Amino acid sequence: MIPLTGQQNSILHAIFRVMRENFLAQKWIYAVAIAAMVIVASSTAASAWIMKAIFDVLSNDPLAYSAPVVAAAVVIILTGKGLSGYIQQVALAKAGNRVIADIQRKIYRKVLQQEAAWFDATESSDILVRVTQSAQAARSIIDIVVTSFVRDALTLAGLIGVMVWQYALLSGVFLVLGPLAVLGVRAVLSRVRRIMTAELVSLTEILKVIQETATGLRVVRAFGLEAILQARMDRAVRDVESRSNAMVRLESITVPMIDALSGVAIAIIILVSAATFVPGGKASSGELMAFVTALLMAFEPAKRLSQMRVSLEAAFVGVRMMFDILDRPDAMQDAEGCSDLPVQVGEVALRNVSFSYDGRSDALKNLTLVFPAGRTTALVGPSGGGKSTIMSLLLRLYDPQEGAVEIDGLNLRGVTRQSLQARTAYVGQNTFLFATSVRENIRMGRRTASDAEVEAAARAAQAHAFITALPQGYDTQVGENGVLLSGGQRQRLSLARAIVKDAQILLLDEATSALDNRSEWLVRDAIATATRGRTTILIAHRLSTVLAADEVAFIEGGRLVEHGGLTEMLNGNGKVAGLFGDAGLVRDVA
Repeated sequence: MIPLTGQQNSILHAIFRVMRENFLAQKWIYAVAIAAMVIVASSTAASAWIMKAIFDVLSNDPLAYSAPVVAAAVVIILTGKGLSGYIQQVALAKAGNRVIADIQRKIYRKVLQQEAAWFDATESSDILVRVTQSAQAARSIIDIVVTSFVRDALTLAGLIGVMVWQYALLSGVFLVLGPLAVLGVRAVLSRVRRIMTAELVSLTEILKVIQETATGLRVVRAFGLEAILQARMDRAVRDVESRSNAMVRLESITVPMIDALSGVAIAIIILVSAATFVPGGKASSGELMAFVTALLMAFEPAKRLSQMRVSLEAAFVGVRMMFDILDRPDAMQDAEGCSDLPVQVGEVALRNVSFSYDGRSDALKNLTLVFPAGRTTALVGPSGGGKSTIMSLLLRLYDPQEGAVEIDGLNLRGVTRQSLQARTAYVGQNTFLFATSVRENIRMGRRTASDAEVEAAARAAQAHAFITALPQGYDTQVGENGVLLSGGQRQRLSLARAIVKDAQILLLDEATSALDNRSEWLVRDAIATATRGRTTILIAHRLSTVLAADEVAFIEGGRLVEHGGLTEMLNGNGKVAGLFGDAGLVRDVA
């Protein structure tokens, strides 16, 4: 046996894994397809074999079967082949579509289990390509393997059997020349992988340009960037087109090879069969007709089999991308021995916490900060000081490299993520809404909330008035990320979503940043109501927001610079007092 190279082993490993994880899950549907393929292969061979009987009937051979028998056999063979072909296609499509759906669900579940750092480092367009193209590639591998090793291989074997049965000597010509096509296929395999990898990169660029156009339309219009984006799209589309054409050429290169070899084989057969003497006796005209028919029909499955390796190589690139995600560990899995957070108003603390996003520069440096239970603490300080990083650690989007984040003395590493999510609610500066109705966006805070509770949360967030003025009220669709609403309306819906959750710990990251002065004063009252009796941590750059706090902490350079009661901080001579020295003046220091 010829030893396989590492590259061949990786392809074989991918094939076996795809078959094990996906083919077996749909084995009964594939069994129906395979049974139909066996009938198709058998009826194809029978179609060539029956040509002898047809020719004998038409030539009035005295040893021929009767015309009705031959006619009935032709109807049965071709009808069986047609019905089996239909069943094969439907079953393959049904199984293949289910494979794609299952893989896309698995990939998405795996994506949801990844840490925030992975999302930071991975472009959304790359994720989209992996979810769509990878699943299709896995289906392609299964279809190629099943059709090649069942339908095409059996069809070719059956036709070769007919050829040998009718004219054994001339069959040797086909069996000698056929394998020569394999040598030509080997020369294109490495190039196939390079082209497919580059094509997926170009597809990612196309998705990226579309996403940036949709989400950044105002910037595109304001700065006149249409020409730049059009040039990027043209380049990406041109690359995909060029590589797609190259792939077609590579996948089709076996066709002229097979056709040339078939021409040589048929020419030799004509010369030999025309000879006056053939060892073993000259074949009858009917046998020769059956042989030539089987020979001509055999080249089609032979072509598909010769292309199989090229097609597998192309699909392997997408499957490898799929396994890159599926083989990642689940970062969101709870560690063994985790316990639930107690249902109570909790003290939140960061103790000697150091954290870095890139492993080189520290976003937080040996930070210790306690947020008292049931009280509101405002985080203030210059941009990049570490305030949002604190929020991310409290939400456990990241874990600190050193120190501990605690709630009621429990290290968050040792509590279940589900219980942490149940105890915390969050409102961000960059509000995010789902492309659904107003009601459903608020209910995302607590899926079991009744319509009355949703409305009460909207009233508390000062959102009820504008919601009822919308065309369909609470059933109005907000569009992608709330594009049909104003910034202030989106932020009030985000606040209502947090209020309806009724969590013990409330995290507000510039929750009033998108509001005008009137709406801000309304929402400030709503926040005061929502924070009562809860541990609240808010990032603020407006004095009006800071005034809702019991304590203020000044964060700069990843360190706690000042921390104390609101009155003490505002009336002192420190950085907090300097930050808000001009009473009532709004300063953007976030």
